[in-house]
Amino acid sequence: MTDIALLENVFSKLNIHCEKISHPELHTAIEADRLLLERPGTRLKNLFLRDNYGKRHFLLITSPNKQVDLKALSKSQGLSRLGFASNERLAKYLGVKPGCVSMLALLNDKDNAVQLWVDSQLWQADLFHCHPFENTQTWLMQKSDLLKVFEYSNHSVELVNL
Repeated sequence: MTDIALLENVFSKLNIHCEKISHPELHTAIEADRLLLERPGTRLKNLFLRDNYGKRHFLLITSPNKQVDLKALSKSQGLSRLGFASNERLAKYLGVKPGCVSMLALLNDKDNAVQLWVDSQLWQADLFHCHPFENTQTWLMQKSDLLKVFEYSNHSVELVNL
C-alpha cells in the first residue's frame, strides 16, 4: 500500500483527518531543519533496525536531536546486537524507500514482522509529523489517530527509555 491514495482511503475508513504539508523532498531530519518550516507538532527521527540475526525488525521513533546508543538499547531489550536494516529490508517489510519512513509505513507490514518502539519521553506529545510513504509531504497526526492506525494494522506501541 505504498500509494497515498490508498492511505487516504484507510484514513477515510478510520475517520481520520489531518493537516497535510507539501515540501521539497526531505531524506533526513537535518534536511528538514534547513527548511526552517514552522509547523505545530513533534518532529520525529524514524530508525528501521534489525537484530544481529536479521530475524526481528523494529521501527524506533525518537526525537531528531537524540543520539541512540544501539548497544545499550539492545541490552535493555534483551536482544542480540541491534543494527540498521538495509534498504532492501526496508522495502520488504515497510514498503518504503529510505527517507520515507514513518509510523504510517506499518500499514505495509501485513505480516506484523516489525515491532514499533517509541521513545517514552516523545510519546507524551499529542501531535506528530509523519511522512505518508513519501518524503515530499508531512502529515500532522494526532496521537489518538495514530493509535487507530496501529489498531487497524495490528501493531502496538512499545515505549522504550532512551
